[in-house]
Amino acid sequence: MKNSPISKIILEGRDFFVKRDDLIDPYLAGNKYRKLYTLLKTPSKTYDTLISYGGTQSNAMLAIAAMCKQKGWKFLYYTKTLSQTQRNQSEGNYAHALNLGMQHIEIQNEQYKDFISALRLNFNSKTCLVDQGGAVKDAKLGLAVLASEIKEQKESGTIAKDIFSLATPSGTGTTALFLALALPQYKIYTVPCIGDVEYLQEQMQALVNIPDNLVILQPKKKYHFAKPYKEFIDTYEKLLLGGIAFDLLYAPSMWQELLAQTDEKILYIHSGGVSGNESMLKRYSQKFRGAL
Repeated sequence: MKNSPISKIILEGRDFFVKRDDLIDPYLAGNKYRKLYTLLKTPSKTYDTLISYGGTQSNAMLAIAAMCKQKGWKFLYYTKTLSQTQRNQSEGNYAHALNLGMQHIEIQNEQYKDFISALRLNFNSKTCLVDQGGAVKDAKLGLAVLASEIKEQKESGTIAKDIFSLATPSGTGTTALFLALALPQYKIYTVPCIGDVEYLQEQMQALVNIPDNLVILQPKKKYHFAKPYKEFIDTYEKLLLGGIAFDLLYAPSMWQELLAQTDEKILYIHSGGVSGNESMLKRYSQKFRGAL
C-alpha cells in the first residue's frame, strides 16, 4: 500500500493537516487498518475463525468483518441484547458487517460481562480473539508502519517541517498510545470518546506505560458515546464544508478540543469510520429536524 495522502483543511481560521487513512479502503481503513495490520499480514491458513465483541455502531466490527471476508475466516461477533430497531437496521456498520458474512450472537445483558471474560477458555489454535475496538498489543506493528509513513512524508516535504503535533481520538486509546511510543519527537493529542480520562488511562496502562508525549485533552463536558449532540453535527458540517468527511462518533469531540485547547500546527490522523455516518446522520436528522 502507498502512503495515505495528506490534505489541508481550514477550520475557524486555523490551518490543519490531515493524514487521509480514511482513503485506504471503504471498510478496512483508518486506525482499524493500522490496528489489524498484523492480522492482515497473517497467512489465511493460520486461523479459520475470528471472534470479537462490542457494540453494533463499532467501526472495528465492520473492519474485522471486511478482513475476515478477505481471509476466508468465519467471524463471530458478540453483543449485548439489541433493540428491535437495531436488529432491523438496513444501513450503517451493523448492516454492512452482516452483508460481509459476520455471524452475530446476542448475550443477555446480565450475563454479558462474565461471558466475555470466559471467551478465551475454550479456544483452539485455529481461533483468534480480537478484543473490543481492536485493543491488542499486536497493534503496535501497524502503528509503527504509520509512524514510518509520517517520517517519510516529513522528509519528502509532504508534511511541513514545522509540524510536531499529531492528533487522533481515542476509544480504547490503542492508536494514540502506540503512535506516541513510535514518535517520541512528536506531541500526540487525544481525547476520550468512550468513558472519561481515567477510564482511557486504565485502558492504555493495561497495554503499556503511557509515555510523556501523549497528551489526553479533557472534553469540556461529558458525552455519551454514539448519542447525537447538536455541537457534534455542527462540527461535522464545518469540516465537511472544508472538504473532508469525518466520522460522527469520535472526530467531533477531538476537533472541538483541538480548537479550544491548542494553537500550534497539527497533523490530524483520520481514523476512518465514515461508513457509520449513514445510520448516524439518519439519527441526527430525526433528533434535530431542519438542522441537516
